[in-house]
Amino acid sequence: MLLQQLSTLGSPLSQQQVTSLQQATAKMSPVELSWVSGYLAGLAQSNSAGAAVATPSPSATLTVLYGSQTGNAKGVATQVANAATEQGISVNLVSMANYKTKSLKQETHLLIVVSTHGEGEAPDDAIQLHQFLASKRAPKLESLQYAVLGLGDTSYEFYCQTAIDFDQRLAALGAQSIIERQDCDVDYDDDVAKWQTSILESVATALAQSTNVVVDSVAPVASSQYSKQNPLSATLLASTKITARGANRDVRHVEISLADSGLTYQPGDALGVWFDNDSELVNELIELVGLDAQEQVNVNDQTITLAQALTESFELTQLHPGFVTSFAQATGHGELAAIGDDKAGVREFIANRQVIDVVRQYRGALTSEQLLAALRKLTPRLYSIASSASEVEEEVHLTVAVVEYQAFDHQHQGAASSFLAHRLDEDASVRVFVEPNDNFRLPSEDKSVIMIGPGTGIAPFRAFLQQRDNDGASGQNWLFFGNQHFTDDFLYQTELQDFKERGVLNRIDLAFSRDQEHKIYVQDRIKEQGQDLYQWLEQGASLYVCGDGSKMAKDVHQALLEVIEQYGNKSTEQAQEYLIELRDSKRYQKDVY
Repeated sequence: MLLQQLSTLGSPLSQQQVTSLQQATAKMSPVELSWVSGYLAGLAQSNSAGAAVATPSPSATLTVLYGSQTGNAKGVATQVANAATEQGISVNLVSMANYKTKSLKQETHLLIVVSTHGEGEAPDDAIQLHQFLASKRAPKLESLQYAVLGLGDTSYEFYCQTAIDFDQRLAALGAQSIIERQDCDVDYDDDVAKWQTSILESVATALAQSTNVVVDSVAPVASSQYSKQNPLSATLLASTKITARGANRDVRHVEISLADSGLTYQPGDALGVWFDNDSELVNELIELVGLDAQEQVNVNDQTITLAQALTESFELTQLHPGFVTSFAQATGHGELAAIGDDKAGVREFIANRQVIDVVRQYRGALTSEQLLAALRKLTPRLYSIASSASEVEEEVHLTVAVVEYQAFDHQHQGAASSFLAHRLDEDASVRVFVEPNDNFRLPSEDKSVIMIGPGTGIAPFRAFLQQRDNDGASGQNWLFFGNQHFTDDFLYQTELQDFKERGVLNRIDLAFSRDQEHKIYVQDRIKEQGQDLYQWLEQGASLYVCGDGSKMAKDVHQALLEVIEQYGNKSTEQAQEYLIELRDSKRYQKDVY
């Protein structure tokens, strides 16, 4: 029955309820109506205990848990859960952040999809469960059958470490592994597909008799026809340099049109950007390995030229250990093979090299099959969104630091950043999709926020401030921003000054590290303002950190611990527990890379 035709006849609703429902949905888009439909269905399921629809028993349910930092693990888990549901399996899809650890004892079939963050660390929403399983409180799990899929990057030392931890700990607690753990590199689609087929075949017999549906315990999100696999062809409106001419870095403010697409986002989300590799880089690579750019190759079941394949489908700037090993084997370079065999040495070797550097230094002829087999599939780059749709409507803005550096007697550029800055003309098409980040969300409008975002880490906080401004939020806003030079690198200076003058930004502390002999960073400003910062936290403020995860985020974390120790009169252990409690209550959130 169409909503417009809804009446009280044959309905459990009163006329007033019908009228209210019609008014509430009258101006909703199809995507919004779909979201509301799913939300109401979820409410109906969750409120139906004791009614006609019975709650499924644990033995009839496959639980899929995910721990995700940027959204990839969530996407994979959702894909697997949907495939299981299509096979008639009852599925409970849950973020680890929302999972009740006491439920573990009732589980019989469990799938874990988890990424590894930083140097072998669990993603934020997996930390609590990860620590629980490693603790003495973890129960024996002899009745549990499980499987683990990890997402990681072989360029890092602790590849898929979090997945390894979950696998080993579940086994130690007596659980039985259904199939061997699957560790996936950055181009994970093929491995995920194989693992999904294998694991669902293994559990289907035990669970396929159930027709119950278990509602995802995380908040429903609006679905979109656009995704990583099916991006929107959007229009580049502008790519404007916002650092001074003499600045050490070229930082761009990028504006992209989403007009008439229906693609939406929230402050805190990221935008995925697909890109083409530099044609000059492609041509040089082909020449160095002795191939023909027009040679026909097969990629993703399509026959295209080698030049097109290298331009559109393979990574050429992000070097990884697998390429070093494969290239050494194909060309017979013993010295390079020795580097590839040294796990620590190869990470140092690839740190500032690109694929072309290896091929220039260790020249050798390859077949097209050998070359493509050695390369990773191209993956999109994720950028923290620097705008609120409430402010810019059908646009999305990014803050992009262009990767440019001199090494090995050649100028190097990043892939996506130089694509957006130099190789893509205004009004040209760029393929994009929204990657939701439920681990980086604003609190309610009456709550205060402390934002720490040096460099391009300012991006999501520009979105936060725009959103708070448009909402008329009563909570206060405090920003810590830093960069090298006030005159060269004060990103969005005019906008931030306007926010400050209008009272949207209540406090701002700046740290320009190179403007004096002694370098000053945001962590120094945090300690200087420690007493006030601690009072804000005590009064309920939420804390956000965005930017470099390898050093800045760790230094900021240490500064916060010192502030809490000093002004909260706490021991180091108590300060650590204080931050853990903030994190668990969603009041300490990080978007680091």
